[in-house]
Amino acid sequence: MTRFEKLKSQIDPKKLPNHIAVIMDGNGRWAKKKGAGRLYGHKNGVESVRAIVEASVEIGLKYLTIYAFSTENWSRPEDEVKGLLKLILDSLVNEIDQMSKNNIVVRFIGSNDNLSLEYQKKIQDECKKSWNNTGLNFNIAMNYGGRLELIDAIKEMMPEIISGDINKDNLDEKIFEKYLYTSDIPDPDFMVRTSGEKRLSNFLIWQSAYTELYFTDILWPDFKKEAFLEAILDFQNRNRRFGGV
Repeated sequence: MTRFEKLKSQIDPKKLPNHIAVIMDGNGRWAKKKGAGRLYGHKNGVESVRAIVEASVEIGLKYLTIYAFSTENWSRPEDEVKGLLKLILDSLVNEIDQMSKNNIVVRFIGSNDNLSLEYQKKIQDECKKSWNNTGLNFNIAMNYGGRLELIDAIKEMMPEIISGDINKDNLDEKIFEKYLYTSDIPDPDFMVRTSGEKRLSNFLIWQSAYTELYFTDILWPDFKKEAFLEAILDFQNRNRRFGGV
């Protein structure tokens, strides 16, 4: 029995998180240790994405969301930004058919600001190939920022606020959540961040109000199936009280 199989056998399907979110951190530091450029780290990080998607399918996870490109990432060097955008698109094009064969639904969530219409169309056309699937919902947070998401939600609400359909008496969390990028996605139960950093970095800040957080020193390109299952086992040993006793 491999280490992965042993860890998988310890997973309790009844205590499996419904939705896991992942902040993939440490690509640049991993590449630096190898004496290579940052894009080398990002390219190797794709292998870890593939690994945790495969693991998610194997254990029957329903929702997986990864933080692929943040609104803050535009401030990085131009070459790195261009390389990241190309890598994300190329990876999607190369992987979509196999993911679809594995019954995976692929969606991108985030803002379209600064993304060309051609880029947006290519992403949507590729993702559409998977939209009739019924297995793992794999969400890629692309050009995503939690604060921008809240502002965009308010902007989307404005016509109904002006018309009076939404007012101070009927506005509640359920109505507001309909305008978020994640309107049809349940909140994450569990969030994993690699590389030793301990912050949310503007990721799913509304949705993670009661999310269990897990931090590991493993750099993202080294985070494989076994590390993913170890994180899930840690989650399954926790007692979630949601403010209760």
